Amino acid sequence: MTMSNSNIIDLCSDDEMGRSNIKKCRREIEPGFDSASAPSVCPTPISRQFWKAGYYEIEQGQRCKAANQYGKNHMRIHPMFLHSNATSHKWAFGAMAELLDNAVDEVQNGATFVSIDKISTPQYGTPALLIRDGNGFKTSSMRLGADVIVFSRHLKSRSLTQSVGLLSYTFLRSMGNNNVVVPMVDYEFNSSARTFGPLIPHDEDHFSSNLTMLLQWSPYSTEDELLKQFDDIGDHGTKVVIYNLWLNDDGEMELDFDSDPEDICINGDKTGRMKRIQYVANLYQHSLRAYASILYRQLPEYFRIILRGRDVEYHNIAEDLKYVQFIKYMPQVDGNLEVEIITAIGFLKEAPHANTHGFNIYHRNRLILPFWRAVRCTNGTGRGVVGVLEPDFIQPTHNKQDFEKTSLFQKLEDRLKQMTVEYWNKHCKLIGYQVVKKTPSTTTTLPSSVTQNCVDQDQPLLLNHGSQYESSNSRAGLIKKRKDLLDPPLKLQHAKRHMGSSCGTDVQCISEEPENSVEGMMRVSQKMLLMQENKRLRSRLLALEKMVQELDLKVQQLKDEQKNVEQHAGELENELTQLTQTLFESCKWNIYEQHVW
Repeated sequence: MTMSNSNIIDLCSDDEMGRSNIKKCRREIEPGFDSASAPSVCPTPISRQFWKAGYYEIEQGQRCKAANQYGKNHMRIHPMFLHSNATSHKWAFGAMAELLDNAVDEVQNGATFVSIDKISTPQYGTPALLIRDGNGFKTSSMRLGADVIVFSRHLKSRSLTQSVGLLSYTFLRSMGNNNVVVPMVDYEFNSSARTFGPLIPHDEDHFSSNLTMLLQWSPYSTEDELLKQFDDIGDHGTKVVIYNLWLNDDGEMELDFDSDPEDICINGDKTGRMKRIQYVANLYQHSLRAYASILYRQLPEYFRIILRGRDVEYHNIAEDLKYVQFIKYMPQVDGNLEVEIITAIGFLKEAPHANTHGFNIYHRNRLILPFWRAVRCTNGTGRGVVGVLEPDFIQPTHNKQDFEKTSLFQKLEDRLKQMTVEYWNKHCKLIGYQVVKKTPSTTTTLPSSVTQNCVDQDQPLLLNHGSQYESSNSRAGLIKKRKDLLDPPLKLQHAKRHMGSSCGTDVQCISEEPENSVEGMMRVSQKMLLMQENKRLRSRLLALEKMVQELDLKVQQLKDEQKNVEQHAGELENELTQLTQTLFESCKWNIYEQHVW
């Protein structure tokens, strides 16, 4: 987002559906504000714990007067909005993902990277977050820290401008403001002097007042130090610094920068659990690197997410599965319109030892629900089963951490539950699980550990415990069973269509594996993966072809403009020639008249 030469700044959260009630507010500083009365240092927030910082009481005599400046309406937004809006992110990484979204959205405008790092504030040496090319102000940053300062540079129509803006909850609360005030200064490059100078849209007092507040409440105490932050931005880009980071309930930093020098973690892992767990399903809740690796289903090869100096490696969850099936789900949306959703479902490669299951549900390439459990692990059903799908027909909530609980989502949830149970019953024996069936007259007695919790209570019965078989008989029996699976002739299993009139869905299993053949299932799974990858590549090719067509159109437009310019230049040249000839004839006539006289 470009801030230069503008009196408007976006203070709403990233809401594609336009549900935010607050869109924009003026950034001018109110007249009557006495900058000299402000503290000369940047104090910590009244409460450093995010969930306790929402209490906001304006003491008598502390209010900054709200007024109409320069004849323009001043939209009032109470500072409590900043905190209440940020509370939609229950999870700190949810707010971080929104900042990543801003950068990814700029890919279409030429963005090639986003960088997240930890820095120390120059004035106090306290930790702060640095996001480069994060595309400007977002109030989600208030979930990470109380204060944020944004540096933005923009080149447009050969005019190079740069801006600095401060959104400080500390400042607003300390000064008792009853509406959001964002001090901001703009600079413009002077080509003759080869330096940046103040861009003053109103008067020098207004610029000076804004600059004074920036220096008093930001980590930078001088204007030179403030402007030095633009050195690594280039002609176009944004740098966001979030400081006064929040503490957790134990009074410790909510974000942990020390456990891993190449990662940002959620603080509170006291047992070293992070070091023991390797799979992304267990890491993403604590590790930003793990979460960012699965946050997008697909990214351009040239776009980089850089976390603390090292690239985040893209992780395709579907490649972690074995015995994969692809299930087609065709719900009816907008009346009779049917959409097609392909779900990849299978066991994790670590199964049966993996204690993870659930569906990874994306929306328009963005992960909304990671490892969402559609079924409760009753009797172990579904343990180790993981799926990946992208249902763009349902709408996520504005914080992109859940979906709206509509009837379409409920139908999808019901189908995913059914899908999990069907897959489990058909394939659990392939990895050593035993289907436990219950009848009205009999019940199955399981070990006492089964009744403890969802992690422990759902331990399925294993045909073999560990990697060793209990006896030679069990080994022989298992070999015989495997032989029975592989001996029958290959026979394609026809696709099964399940019609549900109550939910208006048409569900079809499209995997065509040879019945009871493990190798056949693997071949079909690989084939389907290749087909899916081919579909993605074709989609990318179409996008590139469209881009080429647009570029060709621009080239043609430039050629037409060049032709018009050349034509106009020719006309001017003809006029100049005619004018020169006329002047020459006039001079000759004057000389002749003087000679005659």
